[in-house]
Formats: sequence, structure tokens, C-alpha cells
Amino acid sequence: MSEQPDIHKQFTEAMVDIYRRALRELDYRASRFLQMVTEHGGYETAMTLIHAAQPSEGYTALWERHRLDLTVEAVILRPEWHDLFTDDDRRVARARLEQYHYDFGA
Repeated sequence: MSEQPDIHKQFTEAMVDIYRRALRELDYRASRFLQMVTEHGGYETAMTLIHAAQPSEGYTALWERHRLDLTVEAVILRPEWHDLFTDDDRRVARARLEQYHYDFGA
């Protein structure tokens, strides 16, 4: 099996980081999310979640806690991941965040 390109590894690390932050800052354990990232990598997990018809349970849990900044959607909009995702991917992520009244200036 070939190794993931560095940007994919870095993105997977960023995905694990939002899991850790949710656990540390909110006492929210997103076990299914961590399992997906571990089994499929950050990129594939992100693509699955952002292109799902409905937000995940984890997304909803973070919304209820007023922490959409810890969602996959918010992470993929960060400038460092611009080359990893298409304009369409970013549009989908931004639309979901807008639907839930995310404060992009925060």
C-alpha cells in the first residue's frame, strides 16, 4: 500500500485534532467520527460527511454546543486545505454552515 501524500496526512491529523478538541473542550466523544477517520483517513471521511444529504449526528451535537468551528465543514474551509478540496466541496461545506448560522468572522 502506498503512503498518503503529505497533505492528506496533515489533513487527517487536523481531523483527529478536532476530535481531541471536542473531547477536551466540550467533553464530547465523537467515537464514530474517530473510527471513520482511523479506518478511511481524513479526506475520505470529510468527503463522506460533507456530501451526505443530512448533517451527521456529530455536526448536530456540535451545533447544539455552539461549536460549529469544530466541524469538518469548518475545517475544510481553512486556507491550508484549499488545494485538497474543489470549489464545489467548499461550496457545499459553506452552505451547510450558513444554514446553521455559523459566524464566519469568529
